[in-house]
Amino acid sequence: MSLFEQVSEDIKKAMLAKDKVALDALRGIKKEFLEAKTAKGGDGELHDDQALKILQKMVKQRKESAEMYLSANREDLANDELAQVKIIEQYLPQPMTDAELTAALEAIISQVGAQGPQDMGKVMGVATKQLAGKAEGKAISMKVKELLNK
Repeated sequence: MSLFEQVSEDIKKAMLAKDKVALDALRGIKKEFLEAKTAKGGDGELHDDQALKILQKMVKQRKESAEMYLSANREDLANDELAQVKIIEQYLPQPMTDAELTAALEAIISQVGAQGPQDMGKVMGVATKQLAGKAEGKAISMKVKELLNK
């Protein structure tokens, strides 16, 4: 079952359970998926790798919104955003542990033959493609810097 189909099924379950938070989050996901599916230049299909990128973007947006709400002393709105983040994250693969990320990046560094910080662009290009959906770009970047500066 594709992510699109899974979300559609979960919307029905949330409606039956009268779970407003989950329903809002799932409808938001489906809206983004439908927009991507019908986007100009698309093939009318939504592949799971595209769906994962959309979900990651949504999580990032919700976390940023929550931070802004907290800085404006609106904990109620921040809590709503964070509740939606938890629901969206259920559709993402488990994030890599620090040890797994380090091992994967060390393999990529040796694969591209990176020697130092000047080769960060080469490593990041390969790493972001291979680790898409498994680790956040910010975490990858920080770990690559750390490993290349050794």
